[in-house]
Amino acid sequence: MPLVNAKEMLTKAKAGHYAVGQFNINNLEWTKSILLTAQEMNSPVILGVSEGAGKYMCGYKTVVGMVEGMLEGLNITVPVALHLDHGSYEGAKACIEAGFSSIMFDGSHYPIDENIAKTKELVAICEEKGLSIEAEVGSIGGEEDGVVGAGECADPDECKMIADLGVTMLAAGIGNIHGKYPANWAGLSFETLAAVQEKTGTMPLVLHGGTGIPADMIKKAISLGVSKINVNTECQLAFQDATRKYIEAGKDLEGKGFDPRKLLAPGSEAIKATVREKIELFGSANKA
Repeated sequence: MPLVNAKEMLTKAKAGHYAVGQFNINNLEWTKSILLTAQEMNSPVILGVSEGAGKYMCGYKTVVGMVEGMLEGLNITVPVALHLDHGSYEGAKACIEAGFSSIMFDGSHYPIDENIAKTKELVAICEEKGLSIEAEVGSIGGEEDGVVGAGECADPDECKMIADLGVTMLAAGIGNIHGKYPANWAGLSFETLAAVQEKTGTMPLVLHGGTGIPADMIKKAISLGVSKINVNTECQLAFQDATRKYIEAGKDLEGKGFDPRKLLAPGSEAIKATVREKIELFGSANKA
C-alpha cells in the first residue's frame, strides 16, 4: 500500500475516541520494527522523522525511498503516513519536495502572527499536493534535535486561530515534554486540553512527549480529543536496554554474534514490544 496522508486515519480516530501512534524512526531497524508491528496489530501508523534523524539517514529522499521500499517488500497493507516531526519552515518545504505524505510545521517559537502567516502558506501547498499538515501552539517542553521548549500551556484562542487556517491536526502544549519526565513533573493540564478541544471542535489534537505519561492520563487525553500521540524516547530506551543486555551477556562474542543482524535483533524486538504496548493503550488495534 502506498503512503497516505494522515487526515483520514486521524478523522476516524477522533470520531472513534482512540489515538494513532506516531513512532519516530532513526534507521532501518526502527522502521522495519514499527511497520511489522502495525501490520501485525492491524493498526494505522505514522512514521515520524525529525530533521536531525532525516540528516542522519542521509536526507529526506533516502528516507522516502527506504520507507516506500519496505511497504512493498514487507507487504504492508495498513495505512502508513510518513511525517516530518517538529519541522522548520525550510524543512517542511524540503520534505514536501522529497515525497513525504505529511508534515509538521513547528512555528510555536514565532510570534503568533508569524506562526499564522507561515502555517497558512504551508497549508495551501499541502492542500494542493494532498498532504496532511500539523501545526503547533505553545511549545512542548524538553529538547528534540535542538528545538527547546519550556512545556508551556497553549492559549486556546491562539489554537483556534491556527486551527481555522485549515491544518489537519494541531499540537497544543498542555505541560507535556520530550524525553524522560522529571520526578517533579506537574502532569498534563486537562483544563487547557478541554478548553482547546472546545475551541477547535472536530480538529484532531496531538500529544507530543508520549514517553512516560501514565496510562490513565493518556486515556483521559484521548477522551478529551487527542487523536495522535508521539512516541520516540521510549523506543530508544527499549532498544538501548536490550542491546546492552545482549552485549553484557557476552552474546556478541559467541559464534557470529557480532553480525549486526544478530547484534541488533534484541533491540529491534524490544521496539516491537514497545510499539505493540502503545498501540493497545492508544486503542488503534484493528482500526486499519
